[in-house]
Amino acid sequence: MAVYALTGFSLVSLLSFGYLSWDWMKPSLVADVATDSMEKSLPPAFTRPPHIIFILTDDQGYHDVGYHGSDIQTPTLDRLAAEGVKLENYYIQPICTPSRSQLITGRYQIHTGLQHSIIRPRQPNCLPLDQVTLPQKLQEAGYSTHMVGKWHLGFYKKECLPTRRGFDTFLGSLTGNVDYYTYDNCDGPGVCGYDLHEGEDVAWDQSGKYSTFLYTQRVSKILASHSPKEPIFIYVAFQAVHTPLQSPKEYIYRYRSMGNVARRKYAAMVTCMDEAVKNITWALKKYGYYDNSVIVFSTDNGGQTFSGGSNWPLRGRKGTYWEGGVRGIGFVHSPLIKRKRRTSWALVHITDWYPTLVSLARGNLSNVPGLDGYNVWPAISEGKESPRTEILHNIDPLYNHAKYGSLEDGFGIWNTAVQASIRVGEWKLLTGDPGYSDWIPPQTLTNFPGSWWNLERLTDGLRKSVWLFNITADPYERYDLSDQRPDVVRTLLMRLVHYNRTAIPVRYPAENPRAHPDFNGGAWGPWASEDDAEEWEGIGEPLKSRNKKKKCKICKLRSFFRKLNTRLMSNRI
Repeated sequence: MAVYALTGFSLVSLLSFGYLSWDWMKPSLVADVATDSMEKSLPPAFTRPPHIIFILTDDQGYHDVGYHGSDIQTPTLDRLAAEGVKLENYYIQPICTPSRSQLITGRYQIHTGLQHSIIRPRQPNCLPLDQVTLPQKLQEAGYSTHMVGKWHLGFYKKECLPTRRGFDTFLGSLTGNVDYYTYDNCDGPGVCGYDLHEGEDVAWDQSGKYSTFLYTQRVSKILASHSPKEPIFIYVAFQAVHTPLQSPKEYIYRYRSMGNVARRKYAAMVTCMDEAVKNITWALKKYGYYDNSVIVFSTDNGGQTFSGGSNWPLRGRKGTYWEGGVRGIGFVHSPLIKRKRRTSWALVHITDWYPTLVSLARGNLSNVPGLDGYNVWPAISEGKESPRTEILHNIDPLYNHAKYGSLEDGFGIWNTAVQASIRVGEWKLLTGDPGYSDWIPPQTLTNFPGSWWNLERLTDGLRKSVWLFNITADPYERYDLSDQRPDVVRTLLMRLVHYNRTAIPVRYPAENPRAHPDFNGGAWGPWASEDDAEEWEGIGEPLKSRNKKKKCKICKLRSFFRKLNTRLMSNRI
């Protein structure tokens, strides 16, 4: 009773303050901009493989786009989405590395060994080298391939670098977050280095240029120097809007009336990124690519609410398996779409881009068996039913086990202490500790009070390790049906068991001191040779390293803070 009373109080309180609004569901914001069933002409069939521009933003919240009712100005994204197809049943992963790895491989994390956390700068780890990547498949299909922006898929040896994984050129950072101007990144006190690379070299001469501007200028330069008669793939992985919250002053000035400082800076970064997308679109038109192009826009995970982001009205935030962590902003804009100007509710996951884009490029998928993604182009372009009916959000055996989970609670077939989540049809199941489970309104006020949602979470999560929601009927995850529908719980647990049988061991090796930038000329970059790399790779943390930590108080402290950061999903993720 206490749980429902608190939940009801929170809803009533929000309604009284005007924060709970269904405006985002008005037809003018989410529903079809215009039906195209009456369109008199359709674009001709592809006469040649289309140019593909994939734009990925970092930590942009579900609420933080104009057409979701945001107070942040995103006119370019709004227009491109309105003229294309909005994906309103689109899913990503809760943190950086997992989303990027699944985009590049078309496989769930459990099938690449990257199911736990992120790849950290000092780990001898990277996207498994036996995986055939999306850009490699596009190269096979005759595409010129380019990457601009954030990699975050490992770099401890040269074989892991973007230019060794299918990209002809690369300009960007290798780690998870850097300063937008200086490109410095600290992986702990005193462990700092420069991280901006041109190909396989350190781009020292680019320091001082705001990354969103720098990356946009590079995309324009690539388009200007390439022939539109030859197919091109450009992966634009903006650093924006990940912390640190930095933006040119002219963008911050637009939001000077916002009382919340973090939200003000964050909003400025989003609008700056929106203008960058405008400039990229303009370059596509100027240099003759646009008419035969496909632009895909996607976020990489939910917004970080204590850094200005908002996932309202969804539950949770970045780093969680609630909808606020895994429901993404996504749309496709292209003259080649047959049914434009509409909203698609087809179920789509970030793994689907691999087979979809390779198929658009007329590439060969027969030699990459075992993909977890589906070709969803017919669903996007023609409005057909999605071939996807379920999504494995993840199974993470290394994440802190839930205190009250057990095999008994999982009908003897699944240990509910293990962090896992799956969507099957309209049902979503979560086990273990799904992460911070609050509903946070947009941070429009200075020092917005937050005690009510913390209390709600603590009460709601008391002695629980299983949650079940009908996501179609309850997209905000307010009504847990696990007690009322044990039959559905059992069915979804069986699906987790099925997937877990296909999982490969987790790749999460101990950090190595040789990765310190001081040993590499002051920059982050490859540090292991081919001969000694295998010595440091392993499953989990090597026994020798664990023994050393027992004898080292400083190492113990460092380990404690690392676990604490993981628990809180700090800004380093």
